[in-house]
Amino acid sequence: MAFPSSTTPSTPLYVNDGLLNPEQVGYLHPSSPDEPLDELRSRYLRDGYLFLKGVIPRADVLKAREAYFSVLCPSGVLAPGTAPVDGIFDAFKDKLDYPGIGAGSTDANGRPRGGLFYKDDFCKHPALHGFVSRFTGWGADNILALRRTLLRNNTPGNKAIGVHYDQIFLRHGEDTSVTVWVPMGDIALDGGGLIYLKRSHELGREIEDGFYEKATETGLTEDEAKNAFNRNMMGGGLLADGPREFGESHGRRWLVTEFEAGDVMLHTPYTIHASTINHSPKNTIRLGTDLRYVNSSRPYDARWTNDYTFGDEV
Repeated sequence: MAFPSSTTPSTPLYVNDGLLNPEQVGYLHPSSPDEPLDELRSRYLRDGYLFLKGVIPRADVLKAREAYFSVLCPSGVLAPGTAPVDGIFDAFKDKLDYPGIGAGSTDANGRPRGGLFYKDDFCKHPALHGFVSRFTGWGADNILALRRTLLRNNTPGNKAIGVHYDQIFLRHGEDTSVTVWVPMGDIALDGGGLIYLKRSHELGREIEDGFYEKATETGLTEDEAKNAFNRNMMGGGLLADGPREFGESHGRRWLVTEFEAGDVMLHTPYTIHASTINHSPKNTIRLGTDLRYVNSSRPYDARWTNDYTFGDEV
């Protein structure tokens, strides 16, 4: 796979706490789903992620994108005269009236505001499901795509996703899940895509282990510890709101890339990630969906097999 000609992006990248400095940014390593599985597994364990090019047929991704924005169109969020598949935000509308879904804002209970649990054949696309089954080695009888799948849009200029890792939301099961983030459309460097802290799966595990050690010392039960950790996170289950300061404090770079329809990101439960603010010059709305796979023969967070209900502390 070819790397960009420069190791540092020249495009200004903004996050919730400001502009990322050039020395804070690097590129994600691209991989092909056709590479030997042993090499891909080794890379996943080493880096905490796999950035896979062209897993899902581009036409299938764009079809799902068009269907979503066709439903959203009557809200007035799209620019008049534009095609729904393009997802062009109406620049004459107040962006605060369309804050995006799952972009870091929270309700009075500290949960992400909005949120669509997207149920469609796209979420169980055979190309993606087949690759994850082969990659994990769990087998066709054991691989389970969790029902609760979050579809998130990020409108231009609004708040980005804060710093987090996914085990925060899946603590009622083993830490063996695989998250697949699917960009539903092309996303330029400044289009609000996900960013990953370098080798952060090691740091995420250290943070988690450190908390449980302190919880045990104070005499909390396992369930009490889970709930206490969630309550002491920032609203919506964040390690921090600002990636810039978080990366600086831990001496690690944020890895970025341009995404094309059909690409997918796989990451571990402890891989720390966030997103940039969407500064698309074309006012393109960033759309993506989070899919999670588990080994059904092992303990997993069964809450995610059901639709979201208040009180399950996700």
